Formats: sequence, structure tokens, C-alpha cells
Amino acid sequence: MKVTGIILCGFFTTCVCASAVTDVVLSCEFVEDSVGLHAFTRTPATFILREVSIVSDESQEALTPFVPPPNLDPRAIMFESKASSFEIPNADVLLHAHCNEQEVMCEISSYAPHGLKERFGSDHFLVSINVEGGAFGTLLIMRAVQPVNDHSGLMHDVLGLPLTRDGTLLTEVSFLVFSTFKSLTAPLRGVCFLNCGFKHQDVSPDEEVHIEWHQQNRGQGKKVVKMVTRLNNPEGSAVFHHGSGQLSMNATQVVSEGNASVTLNNLKVTDEGAYICSVTVGPFQGQQVVHLHVVQPPSVSLSEKKLVLKGNAAQTLSCHCNKYYPLAAQVEWLSHVPTDEEPAVFPDQGSLSSHRKEGDGTYSLSSHLVVPPSVAPGTRITCRVSHPALDTPVSVSVLVEHLEPDDYWWVLSILGITVVFFYQLIR
Repeated sequence: MKVTGIILCGFFTTCVCASAVTDVVLSCEFVEDSVGLHAFTRTPATFILREVSIVSDESQEALTPFVPPPNLDPRAIMFESKASSFEIPNADVLLHAHCNEQEVMCEISSYAPHGLKERFGSDHFLVSINVEGGAFGTLLIMRAVQPVNDHSGLMHDVLGLPLTRDGTLLTEVSFLVFSTFKSLTAPLRGVCFLNCGFKHQDVSPDEEVHIEWHQQNRGQGKKVVKMVTRLNNPEGSAVFHHGSGQLSMNATQVVSEGNASVTLNNLKVTDEGAYICSVTVGPFQGQQVVHLHVVQPPSVSLSEKKLVLKGNAAQTLSCHCNKYYPLAAQVEWLSHVPTDEEPAVFPDQGSLSSHRKEGDGTYSLSSHLVVPPSVAPGTRITCRVSHPALDTPVSVSVLVEHLEPDDYWWVLSILGITVVFFYQLIR
């Protein structure tokens, strides 16, 4: 798939209710089957999305109008469609993707469900648009329409469809499947909302609606839910495969709002993966992929509440990181001498135990540090743990104390007296 960016955007002075519209021009690829070669050919193409709604405080100076090429090329592939006639949720994300350094991936191909070209001809096309980072994703099915009040008679050399005076192929959106969040992170044992919606027009109200969600995780796939209903009947039947009480979908919202979203409850590590939302309405079918990442921050503790160094003997200090997910914990040892302003990385970073996998799929790890007797009294030794589930690293620390020789013999004396006392008491 070609990775592209927004190349042009324009501003129209039409304003309604303190809002405005603009058009967005995407650099895409037109993908075709290579007959007999079992491969695809990719041709540069352009997709012009007209009248995308923007907020009223949008900087108009930053927008430049779309200018058609001065010399029309009847082989150039330029599709044009109006967003205002078929509202595409969050389409304004495309306007800012380039400024936010987000790449846009756009592919266009001919569309005929199940190969039924005799029903649809060759005037339907599928457009797949995705923004890097999962901020936006949509799949549109559109059909070519005759330009209104345009008698130029221009035809596309390859596709054989009428062109506007600007050399574009005018289309109208018939069906779309979208997701406003294509990548999300949720806590272990938490709740997650997998977003998927659809819109349609020119479809009979008694057409069936089929919704299916599949999960892909580490090479394994499974169906998590299937629902079948009709556009004129909100009483749909759903079969849940995920587990009793852990997944929900609203049949009424599917029909009335085009809302095919599902909610996962009490998340487990095994719930992580790619979720494929497939929507079929009459002759049209589309899908979106939502990636779910499950996380659990580590519980961090030290083996000692205080560290007492005795004579010339070294002491072992352990830092335990328990029940985290994913497998990406990093442990770092620091020391802060009273005479220094800032802590420093401990010269010896100790040794790590092997990762231990817990029953719930989380992991645990321990780091063992040998503290030499040369460490100065009052030094604070810190174990700092980083993990993707943490906004900032977690730190736990202990203060180093030294047991002086006199104190050492004093402790031994007390221990000796205690032993003699109990010995006499037992006799």
C-alpha cells in the first residue's frame, strides 16, 4: 500500500451556523488486477473530497484552493465526491494529518460484490483511507454519476466514464464503513469500546444487515459476535462467542444509527489483538480493523525496608516487578550520595531473573543488586521501573546504613545474653 500525504486543501466561503467547509485532496493509488499474472498494478490517482466540515476558527490563510491541472489528461485518474452529501465522521482529521506529521494511506479500486459486475457494471469504486496512528479510518463505496450541466462530452480513456470540465470522475457515495478510533489501549480487567459504524443510501429498507466481529491474535482467529437484522426491523438476533456477560452490542442502534460498535468488559490478556468489523447491507460489504492493546502496570517493591551494611560484607538488594503486561519492563538502579545534588546511575546494574508468567497472562521479574560495603552511609539506592502502561517511571528506594564495629559487638552481646537467658529459663 502506498503511503501518501495530503497534497492540497481549499477553503470555500460557504458558511452555515458558524461552521465552514473545505475540500481535501489526497494522493492515492488505483489498484487493478493484472489478468493472468496473479498480481496487482498500481497507478497514481487523486481523490478530491469536497465540502468537508471544519470549525469556524480554522485558519483560512493556511488553506489553498484546489486548482485543476491546466492541461487535461484523459488518462489521469482523479475521483471527486462530496462529503456534505454523505457525512463522513471525523473527516476533518484528514485536513490536519499533514501538519501533524501523520501519513495518510489511500487506495482506490473497482468494486463489484461477489464479482456481480452484471448487476453493478463497472461504475462502482471502493476507496480505503487510513491515517497513521489509528486516528481515522473509512471505507467508501461510490458510484460514478453523470456531471450535471456539463456537456463537454469528455470521457476517460481507461475507465470509459464521463469526465467533468476539470477532468475529474464525479462520484456519489453509496455506502461507507468507518472507525473513529482504529488503535486503542485499555487496562487489564477494564472496559473497552470498539468503534465501528456505517452509513448507506439507495438501499431497500427490507434489506438484511449482517454484522460480524472477528478477533485476530498471534496468528489465531475467532468470531466474537454475529448479528443479523433488517433495516426496517430493530429486533435483531445476535450470537455472542466471546463469553457470557463480557460483550455487548445494541441491535436498535445498529438499525437506527448505523452503530455496529461493541463493548468488551473485564478485559483479559487474551482479548488483545486486531478486531475486524464486517458490515454487509444488501449488496454492499465493507470492514474496518481496530487494534486493541491490553496493558497492566507493574507493582514494584524492594526486598528490604532498610539496608544495613555490616563490616566488609556486601548485601543483596532485590527489586520485584510483579504482574505487568506487556512484556516490556525495564529496571534501572540509581544511587544518590548525600553530597551530590542529583542521583547517578549505579555502576553495577545487577542481574535479572527470568520472566515469570502468571496465571492471568501477566509477567513478573526481579532484579538483584549486590551493594558493596564501600557505599557511603546515607546513600539512597533507588530502583526505577519503566513500562508502557506507566506515564512516568515508578521508583522505590532504600537508605543505606552502616553498622559500626562497636554497634556490631553490642548487638552480639545482646544476642548472647538473650540466648543465655532463655537457656536458663528452659532449665
